[in-house]
Amino acid sequence: NLADNFAFTGTVSGAGGTTAPYFFASLSSNQSVSDSSYTKVQFNDEEIDVGSCYDNSSNYRFTPNVAGKYYVFTHMTFFGNSNNSIAGMGVQIYKNGSRYINSDATAHDGSRWTRCQEFSAGIIDMNGSSDYVEGYVYVDQASPTVQGNSSQPLSYFGAFKMTE
Repeated sequence: NLADNFAFTGTVSGAGGTTAPYFFASLSSNQSVSDSSYTKVQFNDEEIDVGSCYDNSSNYRFTPNVAGKYYVFTHMTFFGNSNNSIAGMGVQIYKNGSRYINSDATAHDGSRWTRCQEFSAGIIDMNGSSDYVEGYVYVDQASPTVQGNSSQPLSYFGAFKMTE
């Protein structure tokens, strides 16, 4: 019996760990951003916030109250103001007000996109008191939009503490 090979009858101590605090927030509606400049995305639809460390109403940042290494991620969907209008875009995670992790893409050979998506993630060491992270976007296109939707996350931001 295969199940007998995996039967466990002993005791384990010290296993596991907690991934709190953690959060997941999305953009509830489209956000217009400036052309060719770094703009903070206002992830205002807080899906979950264990530890109450994410501010979804004024500064849109995650400031964990527990020191450790955090997996931080953001995904954004862009929509151009006309067909084939986006020449390039980038998704950034800022730590303490400075660009820390960047993921970008550029259309080559004169081609452009109408709608595109980009994901950025990494492991960031946080001190548990004053360190914070935010999601930023850069789009090379006049009057670009980061897409949001209150019933389906199209652009989102999240983090969780990694266990050691």
